[in-house]
Amino acid sequence: MGETFKVRVEEIRFDAAHFATFGGSCEPLHGHSYQVNAEAEGELTADSWVVDFTRLKGLVRELCKQLDHRFLLQLESRRLEIESQEASWSIRTPNGACYVFPKQDVAALPIDNTTAERLSEWFTARIWRELSEKGAANLRSLTVDVYEGPGQCASYRMERLPLD
Repeated sequence: MGETFKVRVEEIRFDAAHFATFGGSCEPLHGHSYQVNAEAEGELTADSWVVDFTRLKGLVRELCKQLDHRFLLQLESRRLEIESQEASWSIRTPNGACYVFPKQDVAALPIDNTTAERLSEWFTARIWRELSEKGAANLRSLTVDVYEGPGQCASYRMERLPLD
């Protein structure tokens, strides 16, 4: 293997509401001003870069845009009762609260909880897939940090398996 380089894009933001579930209960509905950073590691391409900063930043921005000013719904929740209706989502929490959100105000995500950990995993998988589909075979790893607020961060790292 050749030398490994890193590139990082930082402080891409979105605002969203959610309620995470834990211990059989559910947080009250609240929101965060999230910040997302992404770091790609790999060998240099023939153009002497790991990945174009503009491309990486654009991917992160596009995903943030999909979540911005939305309610983050964990479609694979083990705790919430979720019903998709024609124009809305109906959600009943373990605490007995019932919410109805217009579909255009919801980012329905294929995750089990809207924790920063699961959000960082979701971002990483989406960015990795997009870069891979565009031929970024030089990538060794991708790490995405999701901050719920200052000093509160979760990260997820995806690595390419080495070839035997």
